[in-house]
Amino acid sequence: MDYLKDLKTIIDINSYTQNKIGVDKVGAIFDNWLEELGFTVEVYERKFIGNHRHYKSLKNNNSKKLLLLGHLDTVFPPNKFEHYTEDKEWIYGPGVCDMKGGNIVAIQALRELKKDAIEIKNIDILFVSDEETGSDDSKYLTAELSKNYDYCFVYEAAGSNMEVVTGRKGVGTFFIDINGKAAHAGNNYSDGHDANLELSYKLQELVKLTDLSLGTTVNVGKIEGGIGANTISPHAHITFELRYKTQDERDRVLKSIDKIVSTSYVKGTKSSLSGGIQRDVMQTSVSSLELIKSIENITNEKLNFEERGGVSDANIVSSNGVITLDGFGPFGDGDHTVHERANKESFVSRIELSKKLFKYFIEKSDFKE
Repeated sequence: MDYLKDLKTIIDINSYTQNKIGVDKVGAIFDNWLEELGFTVEVYERKFIGNHRHYKSLKNNNSKKLLLLGHLDTVFPPNKFEHYTEDKEWIYGPGVCDMKGGNIVAIQALRELKKDAIEIKNIDILFVSDEETGSDDSKYLTAELSKNYDYCFVYEAAGSNMEVVTGRKGVGTFFIDINGKAAHAGNNYSDGHDANLELSYKLQELVKLTDLSLGTTVNVGKIEGGIGANTISPHAHITFELRYKTQDERDRVLKSIDKIVSTSYVKGTKSSLSGGIQRDVMQTSVSSLELIKSIENITNEKLNFEERGGVSDANIVSSNGVITLDGFGPFGDGDHTVHERANKESFVSRIELSKKLFKYFIEKSDFKE
């Protein structure tokens, strides 16, 4: 398991999203590893976050194209949760499953092909640097580059039963600013337009949009408003999140949000909406299920799959029409906590799975039989 030494090398480098130096240092290591495998690298330089990196293999224009997708950043700032440790069954450290570990799975599978004298072609890799903060910069690059590919495998962590992921909820973050009119609460109460009261009506209407039977949730996560107890509130602010499983639900809720914002429940108040959809829904499709079936035929093994409420960059690629499966990384848990770990045995099975699929794709120019 020499690849675990490589994993330790990159785990021991802090790559918190805002730590540009650390993220770029990890990226440069991947550059060296992938250039040894014959990839060329195109670096998309950024000033305040790490650079995004697109690795390109040889091309056969008559073949389908496969994109492997990962991210370089992790969630903990320097001196918070750092360094690689291990025991007999588990590896511990920031990114061991989310998702430096997944990146290592992809690279090790490619290395094993190279050892078998198989020329790597029509398989490219994109590593972005800001996934953990919402991919606010990289999502545009990912969406644009994804247009060149037919398939995408994303190397986020596998499920507890080694599931891959066929669907993820869409997510949006929104803000409502409410303007009222201040007035003395004792002397001039009727002269005021209470922004806080308007907020209370809007909050209730927003929460009513939740439909758990359809997997739709609207969560008002933060409210702010007012000046003090003796003043009618002149302003208020709502921060809320939308998660949804279908495009129909997205459209229903967005239309309702616009109506809630434009309605003044308290006379004299006015409101404005900002924010928007961060990552659109990744819906389980006929094509993704057909790909699951093809993979089972290629490997002669059952491939479990699931849908998840959390989002990843798989949402971006999938919503651009690319046949996408996520969860090709190792199994782990505790991600985004100081207890993050990854199962050693799952690395073995995931590397073997990826190697089989890459080999078939290179030889057959597709996953279809």
